[in-house]
Amino acid sequence: MNLPLPIHEIWVYLAASPLLGLTLTLVMYLLALALHRRCRLHPLSNPVLIAVTLLVGLLMLTGTSYATYFQGAQFVHFLLGPATVALALPLYAQLQRVRAMLWPVVLGLLAGCVTAALSAVAIARLLGATLPTQLSLAPKSVTTPIAMGVSERIGGISSLTAVLVIVTGIFGAVGARYIFDALKITDPAIRGFAIGVASHGIGTARAFQVSEQAGAFAALAMGLNGALTALLLPALLSGLG
Repeated sequence: MNLPLPIHEIWVYLAASPLLGLTLTLVMYLLALALHRRCRLHPLSNPVLIAVTLLVGLLMLTGTSYATYFQGAQFVHFLLGPATVALALPLYAQLQRVRAMLWPVVLGLLAGCVTAALSAVAIARLLGATLPTQLSLAPKSVTTPIAMGVSERIGGISSLTAVLVIVTGIFGAVGARYIFDALKITDPAIRGFAIGVASHGIGTARAFQVSEQAGAFAALAMGLNGALTALLLPALLSGLG
């Protein structure tokens, strides 16, 4: 008679499949999204934060390496590109207002891009962080694929940058609403653009939950900030040492 396998042996068998990471990612996000809806979309119940916490806890509990997990999760990573391009559709609906706010958009983008990078580096330097850590922090406010590429180019640690990007996005998605309310900023276009510059895709997803206009301007800011950061950051930090 065949006895059931112990749970750890079953996990070892499942871990050998490259689809494990994909399955875990989808299941954890669905659980997190259900909890987020149960909390009536409260920003503190951010589904990305909950899903990441659940995933990290499970991987640590089972002793599964990130490399093993990413064999399957890379399929989700690949979809970041098409998902970013798809954000152009709601932006097109806001094209008339984008044209009317052209100069505020350009100046806000430039100020946000430079401030996000240089302030992170300056604070890290004041706290005694190593040069690679400082450089890893610089592109934290742009979407992951661009941030990792920029980090490698300027001498940072791309894996550390990826973590910092996620943390930055979660903090922005959770806390931006309270900052905007404190500053009495109510225009959804301004709120969306600001969170898109500072908190990339995760912040943009949160902006779309608030309104389509906020989401469209967040998508615009995320795309432009990624391109501008990739162009400016190597030049801005070339003399850092």
